[in-house]
Amino acid sequence: MIGGMDPATLRLLLPALAGAAVLAPAPRGQGQPDVAAPALEVVLSPLGPGFARTHVNATIFRRDPLSSRGDVQFAAYYDPDGHVVLARRDLGGDRTWRLLTTALAGRVRDAHNGISLMVDGRGVLHVAWNHHGDPLHYARGTAPGALELGAPEPMVGSRERRVTYPEFHRLASGDLLFAYRDGASGNGDLVLNRYDVAAGSWSRLCDTLLAGEGERNAYWQIAIDARDAIHVSWVWRRTPDVATNRDLGYACSRDGGRTWQRSDGAPQTVPITADNAEYALRIPEDSTLINQTSMVADRDGRPFIASYWRPAGTGVPQFMVVRRDADGWSAHRVGERTLDFELGGTGTRRVPMSRPRLLLDERGATPRLLMLFRDAERGDRATLAICADANARELVWTFADLTREPLDAWEPSIDTALWQERGELHVFVQRTGQGDGERAVELAPHPAGVLEVRTDGRAAGR
Repeated sequence: MIGGMDPATLRLLLPALAGAAVLAPAPRGQGQPDVAAPALEVVLSPLGPGFARTHVNATIFRRDPLSSRGDVQFAAYYDPDGHVVLARRDLGGDRTWRLLTTALAGRVRDAHNGISLMVDGRGVLHVAWNHHGDPLHYARGTAPGALELGAPEPMVGSRERRVTYPEFHRLASGDLLFAYRDGASGNGDLVLNRYDVAAGSWSRLCDTLLAGEGERNAYWQIAIDARDAIHVSWVWRRTPDVATNRDLGYACSRDGGRTWQRSDGAPQTVPITADNAEYALRIPEDSTLINQTSMVADRDGRPFIASYWRPAGTGVPQFMVVRRDADGWSAHRVGERTLDFELGGTGTRRVPMSRPRLLLDERGATPRLLMLFRDAERGDRATLAICADANARELVWTFADLTREPLDAWEPSIDTALWQERGELHVFVQRTGQGDGERAVELAPHPAGVLEVRTDGRAAGR
């Protein structure tokens, strides 16, 4: 048995997902035809069979499905019966996964109920699972490096009855941030907690960072930059219908979340509301504007935000990168899509493109942007787009597919800590289905795995 999978299963999986330099040229309308796609090396590390009738194992807002400290890497996913599976391996050793099927379980027919995990500065694993307006489900490892968890426990004890979208972020000190929505779609607030790794305890950092005021809620993305500043961007939603997503807001904190600023350094009042927020872009409702995407910030604190929407005056939703520089905010297309669709309705939607995961590589002479995504126009494969110069006036992209076979409803998520601290790109992959409005589809369990991606010989990092 390898990674919990028998050889017959591996023979079926490997041709679909792995292989060195699984490349495809940019199709017509994507990228720039006079710029060659980068040379890639893609290696698959298989985990085990996972629930696949929804994309609960493969949503972008799993922050994170993988987490590392030093040479120890952890992973988590739901098995075909909905139990939480934890995994651990030594990146400096034989890299074989040790799997532990726990007694913890989730309502896997609802894709909101994903598993998020993070390793703190002492090497202790923290896990949150099964949340869609539910009481907090949280546990931590019994010791540094341990796969086994202690009993579920509260964090702070207040505002923990209606938790959705839990996510962890690790600071340079080894402390953790924990962000979640208290409330519901169209009516909720963003809450921030902080874990003190030395004290081994949680405290409330911000009771309400983004306030829905009973009339809306924010769908956010968070990035921690090289100086430990916290960057937050978001869209507002007025009702549970995704068509009411609008606008793109921004704020940052350079003191661990105690005070907040706008992109020009001016103070930002907290709680942040629709009336007092800074807006990178004003985007109207009914623009097929997606929520919960990703962002990064460079060593100077300059933010880059990835999303998709239908730009004004056009007929097709496009992947976009929004950048803040000396001239203000600007929006840049990533390729040129031709497949139209309308984003609307309540609950999880089955759409022909994933939400994008944006990365930044500042280890070379010129900073690069990398974006992971899935698009029906590329056969629903995992795709990596690379912009060789993040500072260029016009961002030019090349495209390469990382998988040979379609991943259906998969969305990209990575080991953020490994990327930021060691410049290694590890991507969680699993073919998953998804129906509209929390509807599960008929799809047999599919194996989960980790794609280890190297691009043109350069270490890719924050």
